Amino acid sequence: MTGMDSAALRRLIAPRSIALIGASAWTDAVAAGSRTIGFAGPIWRVHPSRPSTADAPVVRAVDELPAAPDAAFVAVPNVEVPGVAAALARCGAGGFVCFSSGFSETGTDLGRRLTDELCERAADQPFFGPNCYGFVNFFDRVAMMPDQIVGASPDRGVAVICQSGTLALTLMFNQRSLPIGYLFSVGNQTRIAVEDLIEALADDPRVTAFGLYLEGIKDPVRFARAADIARRAGKPIAAIKSGRTAAAARTAHSHTGALAGADSVFDAFCRQAGVARCDTLGALCETLKVFHVGGPTGGGKVAIIGASGGDMAMTADVARDLPIEFPPIPAPQAERLAALLGDRVTIANPFDMHTYLWFDPPALRKVFAAVLESGYDAVGFMLDCPPDGKTDTAAFDVVIDEYIDVAAGAAPRVALLSSLPETLGERIRNHCLRGGVVPLQGLREGLEALAAAGAVGRAWRGPGVELRLPRRRIDVARARGSDERAGKAALARHGIAIPRSAVVTHGEAADAAAAIGFPVVIKALAAHLEHKTEVGGVVLDVRDRTAAAAAAARLASLSDTLLVEEMIVDGIAEVLVGVIVDPQFGQVLVLGAGGVLTEWLADSVALLPPWTDAAIRDALGRTRVGRLLAGFRGKPSGDLPALVEAVRRIGEFAAENVDRLAEIDVNPLIVRPAGRGVAAVDALIRWTEE
Repeated sequence: MTGMDSAALRRLIAPRSIALIGASAWTDAVAAGSRTIGFAGPIWRVHPSRPSTADAPVVRAVDELPAAPDAAFVAVPNVEVPGVAAALARCGAGGFVCFSSGFSETGTDLGRRLTDELCERAADQPFFGPNCYGFVNFFDRVAMMPDQIVGASPDRGVAVICQSGTLALTLMFNQRSLPIGYLFSVGNQTRIAVEDLIEALADDPRVTAFGLYLEGIKDPVRFARAADIARRAGKPIAAIKSGRTAAAARTAHSHTGALAGADSVFDAFCRQAGVARCDTLGALCETLKVFHVGGPTGGGKVAIIGASGGDMAMTADVARDLPIEFPPIPAPQAERLAALLGDRVTIANPFDMHTYLWFDPPALRKVFAAVLESGYDAVGFMLDCPPDGKTDTAAFDVVIDEYIDVAAGAAPRVALLSSLPETLGERIRNHCLRGGVVPLQGLREGLEALAAAGAVGRAWRGPGVELRLPRRRIDVARARGSDERAGKAALARHGIAIPRSAVVTHGEAADAAAAIGFPVVIKALAAHLEHKTEVGGVVLDVRDRTAAAAAAARLASLSDTLLVEEMIVDGIAEVLVGVIVDPQFGQVLVLGAGGVLTEWLADSVALLPPWTDAAIRDALGRTRVGRLLAGFRGKPSGDLPALVEAVRRIGEFAAENVDRLAEIDVNPLIVRPAGRGVAAVDALIRWTEE
């Protein structure tokens, strides 16, 4: 879990000399791209048979190079790559891009063997790939990518890191004025992984933020560390990770296991670590622009101004499922706006200011200033502009100029927001960026970007994320389950309340039920009965001795032993509390709607450590069942403090048993009225064989 040598990596990505090895078409494209971007150093070609020319001298082998290249681009057949890597190591090269494919990504024995051989013969050289498109360093004007190179050399910009070469190109070709300083395609991540680049570039003062496209994470512990390094450096991360719909790679023995898919765990990581997770490339670009201009925002309190009632109504509708608030404009500022606009304009948020003042720049400045001074985390002025070169844009330019001028030094993040991506042209976008205003293209994507920036700002003020991993990989499929009695007893020893109960034979059930007090629940008891309700192993609401005897007789075919238990009759809500062990991120707490409809309702959230009371309360607040606890349609409120304490104690139990525990599934934990506590009425705990 040690990181890569940052100095060696920087030599590779900011080279002063380049060697191009192999296929002419690809290496010529790299040479053309580097010259286009302004690379001034020597470019040497290596090819066994290509003739030399005055413009493109060629040597036959790496050993014949005039000096050790800082970076090499390798485009030779896969079986030749290890030998080329060894030659580069011998001459003291700084590293290489392995464009060649046919390695571990094939899943074949040959591919794996070639990967092992490549790593061995490359020695300690950093390299990208195999099976990757390379990189472009716009800051230092070098392109090690065999394609069209588009983009300027910014003073400051974002670092974009992709596991897909095609998507890296797509982002480079964006028409959104996203200033890209570095663009990387990492391929198989055999030597250089995403987390290496984040760690190495977090202290580069030119980098403002990181944008990621991920298909998998090579080392979750190091990735988490890299995200923390970026946070401490003030460089936020926005990421797309494919696989939202992929099923979890685990056996779902329990309700918890069925709910806690791998994607929900990555979501939890992003939420707690302060990584903005995006769904589309458009949203990624817009979020990175917000980050580039000033990092995360303080939160989700947003004001939107516009000169159209339709735009403002659509803004509120589009944002309805986003973590954005549109608080009313405070009274002092609202009074100033009313004095400027008169009683024909309703002072609200989103704020339709109409067009009465459109041709009165001094009055417009006062409108903008009043909203910008209202304590919002972000303010957006919604405006769709006519195309440059086809219309007279002067009336729009004047308004935008006033807005940018007033925004200088304002406390909130200030944006110009268009409803369509194409109605905010390049000239205006760049003008906004120079003035510290974020040009957001597309209503939905722009609002997603503001929501993401607020969420990251809130996460950065929180405790962050910890990975709680067992020392050995836990084989969940081979773990053994305890019976319900043993599971509850273990939790009770940790301070979690359980119903009064007795373990009996069939003939003792009626007497036990009477001693406990009716009504009771009678259950078949055996370690193999993990889902008793599905096989008819639970009889509820047993109200007398006759019913108890009948229930015991009915359960005889399932088990020789029965659990007779007090029935909790004053429940406000049924909550699932579970812990699973994710193969990448370790222990994960799952909270959601409990009972027999758990999977059908799919009302759950995942939470990585630390499991503090505040984090648990916040997670519960994101569930529908959690909101029931405040009282619903005349019902009393639930005992939220007791629920939070019970969840925390279950988390502490999991932490104490991190090296043995495969899974906890408390379903349901019944929440009783305020002051009466909670009760774990069913529990499954599964342990590793070790």
